Amino acid sequence: MKRRHFLQTAGTAATAVSLSGLSAFTSPASVKNPLPRWKGFNLLDYFAPALNGGGRPQTTEEQFKWMADWGFDFVRLPMAYPRYIDFDQQRNITPDDVLKINEKEVDKIEALVDKANKHGLHISLNLHRAPGFCVNAGFNEPYNLWQDKEAQEAFYFHWGMWAKRFASKTPDQISFDLVNEPCTREDMNDQFSKRGAIPGALYREVAQKALNTIRQYNPKHRVMADGNNVGSDVIPELFDLEIGQSCRGYFPHYISHYRAPWVFKNPDDAPKPVWPGTIDGKYFDRSSIEKFYAPWIEAVQKGVGVHCGECGCWQETPHDVFLAWFNDVLDVLTQHGIGYALWEFNGTFGLLNSGRKDVDYEDWYGQKLDRGLLNLLMKY
Repeated sequence: MKRRHFLQTAGTAATAVSLSGLSAFTSPASVKNPLPRWKGFNLLDYFAPALNGGGRPQTTEEQFKWMADWGFDFVRLPMAYPRYIDFDQQRNITPDDVLKINEKEVDKIEALVDKANKHGLHISLNLHRAPGFCVNAGFNEPYNLWQDKEAQEAFYFHWGMWAKRFASKTPDQISFDLVNEPCTREDMNDQFSKRGAIPGALYREVAQKALNTIRQYNPKHRVMADGNNVGSDVIPELFDLEIGQSCRGYFPHYISHYRAPWVFKNPDDAPKPVWPGTIDGKYFDRSSIEKFYAPWIEAVQKGVGVHCGECGCWQETPHDVFLAWFNDVLDVLTQHGIGYALWEFNGTFGLLNSGRKDVDYEDWYGQKLDRGLLNLLMKY
């Protein structure tokens, strides 16, 4: 598919190629990533659908200052929509409930956005749980985003609400990441049910209508779409739209999700990770990573903005294996101008308080800082 935005030259000047409101100057011989090489973290303040946030720690303004002081410029906020609507959490949610916005909770999210912006951080709002879909189980949805028009209309309604709320924000301050890791699920309530890719034409329809809704309030708002098939696959059906694409940094899952109970039914059966080396009868090394990202790199070369919206390792992966593998992941991404967001800042995948048993933590204002991981991130 030919892109609507293409390169032209006039003498020695290069024209600007724009994707999602950003201009990137380039030469005819090479195309740079139209998105900034954002570097930062996912914040899980609104990740859980329960009103109390599942007891997760809330991000403080002091922590935003640390991120900025360390040289980071990006945070992604994966949100569960039940956190900011009014409904009785003692019963299953209804389609009518989905449209009842809790303005007090939305005000709190806006305050978090303002704190991030105050410290020079771009913030990406993401519907991790959108009306009718979440890659995770654990909440009973009243319909299916990929099958039901009512769910899709609710999806556009939510993005219209957020776009209107942040209509005055610039593309440097905020972006909108439509839905986390879209995929089909045989059983929405079974974490281990078989998953697959959303039909490309359907993904395009939903993404384009959401884009149009958002742009009604600010034509410069930048919009992102997570890779298809649980974030792993490039979406060629979107190449001609002003939508950036978000990949993942979890390949191979043997390393990133070692012993994770939501990935392995019996964590004790998870094969021991090494890097480089053979895991579960397969050999992995840097060239494996390069092969995995080849479609994403090709997308960048075609003028599509690409960012790695999530990456990292759960706490059970041996730290030396994690850092060796992650160095290769970040190096491959960086060579092609692709930024990243660690999952997460504070928690079991994180820079702070990960609970790893093989890390000599540094006390950082009462927090347990993984200095080795921080040094690696700052390198890229």
